Amino acid sequence: MPHSSPCLIMKSAMHEFSITESVLNLALEKAGQAGATKVTRINLVIGEMSGVVGDCVQFFFDAISRNTIASGARLYFEPRPTQLRCHRCQNVFEPHDHDWSCPGCHETAIEIVSGRECYMESIEVE
Repeated sequence: MPHSSPCLIMKSAMHEFSITESVLNLALEKAGQAGATKVTRINLVIGEMSGVVGDCVQFFFDAISRNTIASGARLYFEPRPTQLRCHRCQNVFEPHDHDWSCPGCHETAIEIVSGRECYMESIEVE
């Protein structure tokens, strides 16, 4: 079987492409406001439930940042684990083995408090 990019699944690829495009545009805007001539690093926070595939974002970023001051910049991904809060006892916990009930009181009424993040935390420029 020929080698293929992990981004060939169209739905996933379009998701990552639009995110990458937004990241690049925001980085270029902020770099311009700072009077920078080069973007060297972009720090992203990605929750494990966001559905974002870092390799795909980097692949698209390398392609669409060519001929910009962000060309060659490295993307760094800070993963955020899924965290849940129990409605009954307010316990904050990470689900294990697909069990989303509270380990303290076994309540199943929970809310997601972390894990959906997808944002640019900072950039480094010259």
